Amino acid sequence: MDQVLERYGVAAHARLRPDKVAIVAGDRRVTYAELDTATTAAAHVLAKRGVGPDARLGIALRNRPEWFVGALGAARLGAQVVPIPSGATPEEREYFCEDGEVAFLLDEAGLDAFVADADAAPTEPVADARPDYVVQRSYTSGTTGRPRAVIRAVGSAEAAVMGMVRYYESYGIAGLDEVNLTASPLHHLAGFSGTHSALIFGHTSVLLDHFDATEALRAIEAERVSYWICAPVHLYRLTQLPADVRERADVSSVRPVMHGSAPCAPSLKRAVMELFPPGSIWETYGGTETMGTVITPEEWLERPGSVGRPARGSTIKILDDDGVELAPGETGLVYIGSDWGRGFRYSGPDELTESIYRGDLATLGDVGYVDEDGYLFVVDRRKDLVITGGANVYPAEVEAVLVRHPGVAEVAVIGVPDDEYGEIVTAIVVPHGELTADEVIAFAREHLVAYKSPRRVELVAELPRDPMGKIRKRDLRAQYA
Repeated sequence: MDQVLERYGVAAHARLRPDKVAIVAGDRRVTYAELDTATTAAAHVLAKRGVGPDARLGIALRNRPEWFVGALGAARLGAQVVPIPSGATPEEREYFCEDGEVAFLLDEAGLDAFVADADAAPTEPVADARPDYVVQRSYTSGTTGRPRAVIRAVGSAEAAVMGMVRYYESYGIAGLDEVNLTASPLHHLAGFSGTHSALIFGHTSVLLDHFDATEALRAIEAERVSYWICAPVHLYRLTQLPADVRERADVSSVRPVMHGSAPCAPSLKRAVMELFPPGSIWETYGGTETMGTVITPEEWLERPGSVGRPARGSTIKILDDDGVELAPGETGLVYIGSDWGRGFRYSGPDELTESIYRGDLATLGDVGYVDEDGYLFVVDRRKDLVITGGANVYPAEVEAVLVRHPGVAEVAVIGVPDDEYGEIVTAIVVPHGELTADEVIAFAREHLVAYKSPRRVELVAELPRDPMGKIRKRDLRAQYA
């Protein structure tokens, strides 16, 4: 076995430090030896379900150790994982499973049976077992309103692990004695990456079923958490706790808190810097598709509002509509490049992928500028994207559902600023006959996962349009902000 894989991954840590706790989930404490045994059994069960190099495992579970038992079992078979929100509607699950060519879906309804099968499965490793590195077929919403898979260039597991090592070394947390906190859903990149990295490195991962600010502080203190990957909405909820609760909390063990996924207001960032140890609040910018920038706490204090300079292996360029690179201080589309060329593409027609690339540079649709020292400032976001609580919602997908309601004549979905979530999904509806806002919200929740459903509905007589008849969402955003 390659030297890298002798040191990293669940199987390696089960051999080298079998009794070390891999995952803490409520009252459960799963050691590396136990996780390795469960993963081996899961691989045997999944193989019988048709999961392998050419067929994927879908996972629609809440945050629980079995999420990674299944994911790592699939990895050992050379299969990819399709992460699905545990609260997805049946039609959403059907889309993910069909588009992702899922051979077997591991969900809450079938979990007990899956565990029982694993308990009876063989204990010897599967033949030609692959490394414990999970490759996901992650999804992000596309311009058509349907989620699109982000297909990354897949190299060797050894190279991928060493890339993770270099990345975590820059934060000083690539050693063995680290404790991760995961409070984001595991189907979300922020949740998955924290626990996945922890298990690769031999850390302990504290897995919360869902985010609760008081419980997060308790877990940090009780388990001596040393790093946490989160979204600004989590940080906001911490600052809203009573002062005496925040002051009693012992968070001295935390070194980096790495936040991203959504914009973070400078006032919120300063408040969080007061809560955690000095020098611990780092910020990243990028997306499901690719990593872009990183900024240290010290750098941010010198340049409030910046999201930093290019992360290792990345480049940032600001281009105008003709693809010409702009000078420092000039605003244009933010393009991200990587040392390995085109690092991803979208599933579906090539036109979608080509539309975001210029050469090997890709844009996520954000507008910004860099200063003389190469620090990026994002001044606007993708034209229609709503980022609520760190989760991406494309209005077209929500609109396509709401317009199916017989009482909805027209609808435009926008994001409205919100202190807690960053933005809330808001539907501006032209009714057809009698209709209430509550009816629209209830209909949405029947057909969409909760975070995509509108939290606010406004009923109007007509929608603003430009001379070509296109709805002017810019006007709506300005009106309802």
